[in-house]
Amino acid sequence: MKGTIANRLNGIGEYYFSQKLREIDQLNKAGKHIINLGIGSPDLPPHPSVIEALQAKAQLPDSHAYQSYKGQPVLRNAIADWYKNWYRVELNPDTEILPLLGSKEGIMHICMTYLGEGDEALVPNPGYPTYTSAVKLSGATPVYYELKESSHWVPDFAELEKTDLSKVKIMWVNYPHMPTGQQATEKLFREIVDFGKRNQILICHDNPYSFILNDKPLSILQVPGALEIALELNSLSKSQNMAGWRVGMLCGASERINEVLTFKSNMDSGMFLPVQYAAAKALALGKEWYDAINGIYAERRKKVFELLDLLGCTYHKDQVGMFVWASIPEDIKDGYELSDKVLYDKNVFITPGGIFGTAGNRFVRVSLCGSVEKFDQAIQRIIGNRKDEQTK
Repeated sequence: MKGTIANRLNGIGEYYFSQKLREIDQLNKAGKHIINLGIGSPDLPPHPSVIEALQAKAQLPDSHAYQSYKGQPVLRNAIADWYKNWYRVELNPDTEILPLLGSKEGIMHICMTYLGEGDEALVPNPGYPTYTSAVKLSGATPVYYELKESSHWVPDFAELEKTDLSKVKIMWVNYPHMPTGQQATEKLFREIVDFGKRNQILICHDNPYSFILNDKPLSILQVPGALEIALELNSLSKSQNMAGWRVGMLCGASERINEVLTFKSNMDSGMFLPVQYAAAKALALGKEWYDAINGIYAERRKKVFELLDLLGCTYHKDQVGMFVWASIPEDIKDGYELSDKVLYDKNVFITPGGIFGTAGNRFVRVSLCGSVEKFDQAIQRIIGNRKDEQTK
């Protein structure tokens, strides 16, 4: 076959978890029985009514055709109601909402819509690795802004505005922040929107974690005038336990939605109709749903704190979201060393913070996506190995 891979893939490595899961699979085949505490894939099912809605609609003969690129009114109206009920944000379901096949798809759509060669995008460090990949695939250049624990993992806008922002077209932000668990605040969102307006930079807010262990979900679109400068991605993956269903959304001004739709309509042929009806059902669930889910995550988080204590890590108990972010002991080189030590010595996998950027090198991340029993098993492995080491 002639030729080599496209230049756009230069510098785009395989996603860390894709590579690591293969390694873990090999260890399991060798009899290691690895306990995986690294991946943020919900292990709990959606509400039974959501599955029933999917099944009922899938039985109908007219449910299997291609669908609208903009999604059906039943889903767009449900998203609008969800935003109004929980975020106090009024959106026009016909013009200001675009359903997506997962919010990860939306990250790529936004980058391909607005970025090209010679453009730059502000990307958080630490931050979700897909921001970097999508920016590079678009042909643009990621420009990293460092988030520091001492500054509560929020941008230093004064420092940013001392730099050359002339080529920056978009800024990726994400609160509650992954991987650090830093909560969103109305003040922070106002500062982000003001920064975008002053510098004419499109703010792209990725908001999938606002309901997890958080009793005050916030949207950047709550800020007056935010629609003028901001887009927001959201998702049912975490809040509704529907990660594999691939249901997300993009919310913003009608002009922005139409611009992104131009790219999206060339990439897919719409979302499966029964999934749209099921997603609408999921979005209508009340407070008792979120309370029940968060009660489970709260118990798991206690176990993660116990596990991290055994590893000599330190952490803040007020972080939210589906993970716990922790600083490693001083005598450990970096998060990769601790992650490998735990994996190879104790058959437990936790995520090294360095995969989220250089500012995460001295941290690790533990997912809450596992049963209490699973965390107890991991704790016992670590305790057992510690006892073995002490008796040598």
